Amino acid sequence: MIRIDQIKIKVGNKQPDIKGAVCSILKISSSDINEFGIIRRSLDARKKPELFYVFSVWADCVNEEKILKRNSRNANISSYRKKEYVLPHCGNEELTDRPVVVGMGPAGLFCAYELAKAGFKPLVIERGRCVEDRAADVERFWETGVLDTNSNVQFGEGGAGTFSDGKLSTSIKDKEGRIGEVLKTFVENGAPEEILYDHMPHLGTDILPQIVKSIREKIIALGGEVRFESCLTGIEDKSGNVSSIIVRNKDGSTEKIGTSVLALAIGHSARDTYLSLYDSGLKMEQKPFAAGFRVQHPQSIINENQYGDCKYADVLGASPYKLTANFGDRGVFSFCMCPGGYVVNSSSEEGETVVNGMSYSGRDSENANSAIVVSIPVSDYPSDHPLAGIEYQRGLERRAFEAAGGKIPAQRYGDFKEKVSELGDGSSVHPEVVNAETAPSFAVDPVLSQGDCPCDSNCEPGAASSFTVSPVFKGEYEWADLTRIFDDNINKLFVDGMTRFGRTIAGFDSPETIMAGVESRTSSPVRIPRDESLEASIRGIIPLGEGAGFAGGITSAAIDGIRGAEMIIRKYAVTNMV
Repeated sequence: MIRIDQIKIKVGNKQPDIKGAVCSILKISSSDINEFGIIRRSLDARKKPELFYVFSVWADCVNEEKILKRNSRNANISSYRKKEYVLPHCGNEELTDRPVVVGMGPAGLFCAYELAKAGFKPLVIERGRCVEDRAADVERFWETGVLDTNSNVQFGEGGAGTFSDGKLSTSIKDKEGRIGEVLKTFVENGAPEEILYDHMPHLGTDILPQIVKSIREKIIALGGEVRFESCLTGIEDKSGNVSSIIVRNKDGSTEKIGTSVLALAIGHSARDTYLSLYDSGLKMEQKPFAAGFRVQHPQSIINENQYGDCKYADVLGASPYKLTANFGDRGVFSFCMCPGGYVVNSSSEEGETVVNGMSYSGRDSENANSAIVVSIPVSDYPSDHPLAGIEYQRGLERRAFEAAGGKIPAQRYGDFKEKVSELGDGSSVHPEVVNAETAPSFAVDPVLSQGDCPCDSNCEPGAASSFTVSPVFKGEYEWADLTRIFDDNINKLFVDGMTRFGRTIAGFDSPETIMAGVESRTSSPVRIPRDESLEASIRGIIPLGEGAGFAGGITSAAIDGIRGAEMIIRKYAVTNMV
């Protein structure tokens, strides 16, 4: 097969003629192509308002050697072979008990699925409910404010990512083909094929539950067992090797389950489980994370800034953005940007409020939202205890709860900024980086290039476009004072970041921008160390995914789950399991 890169086709209302472009580049006729497919699709917006799709394509052609020889000087034309992911061969070590997988977020789900395909018939336990019941519990919480602490946006089948934008992009380097395996599995279970080649693929929270349910049903069909509303409360070991786990079942009973292999994919919000595992002797350590507020803007101003002409939104959909700035030893950046999305109450503990972003597959809400977060080093934690980061998070979430009595606390950015400036002299905590000549450059999406002002008036950098924002929330909200959630240092860093981002996207720092708090579950503040075999300090325990501190999104967590399954498969034989 032949690979052709950098195929540029102008964005329009018609379906791009990719095959025609391939024929033109290779100087062949349509009949010379037996089959072709897309490897990658991205968007070039550097010359807006003219936009271009950029494709990488494979083609199975007649007389390929002749075509390659004729185009040998073209760096964008090369020989191509599809990479297919292959499970490793099973090992020889005896495994008398089934491997147990704890948690059904992406890491646990994919670990269990790959184990099941290899014949290991895993036992999967999940503290929350199946995705169908969980979705109803979440909607009920948003409507009534009555929280189910075991079935919510954080806990339940599919993990926290099920109620998000469903972004599947990742920066992981992948020679083994695991990314392809993740995306292929999603497609086989109901996802659109476009995710296989889109530069920034996403699914949406309306599609994810169906996919998750389908994967679960395949695990069961392959001999696996799935138990919902079963919570890990402890582990036992013999001579430093895990021997059994303690589980609290739906009816409140306690059960001991023997196993020598435990894939631990508990998620970043399983705080009680962290404590139980720590008390059981499992080594843990502090890890930095990031926290801040979720901001809302009209999607139209984001589209205009990114595309240069709002008409393209009808063809390309709601535009994302990515923003990053450095202030001395701290970073401020956008996180989990949701085009055409909603800000949702994603709390999981009584007396604490957390927000997140969510989009449906159509991304058709009138607002864009993202978390603007500040890096939180471990030096900010209240002590050197491995779980001190959790207490730091809880402090933020309790103050957010108190700010609006359990509803989502919201505030106009202009009011927040004015109050922050009153806390001191209004200057930045790092004034040396505010100077435009010395300020660090932004790390922006290389495809959706930013920085051009879309305003007809050619406004100066930092000037805010005039707009109003109607709040778009899932769950009740209340206007509140958000300056009391973080300390003055974090508040001022947030303002510095917003000011900088307003120079990149006109109107981003408008006084009308709506803030909501608190975004504190960006990642786990805890890491469970593991060695080269992925085992923890207690042998046989394989910590996986975001909760273990080794992933940061749906795809990276799923890849980590696959890696865990591979280690188990390479080591053990499938015979004699009971």
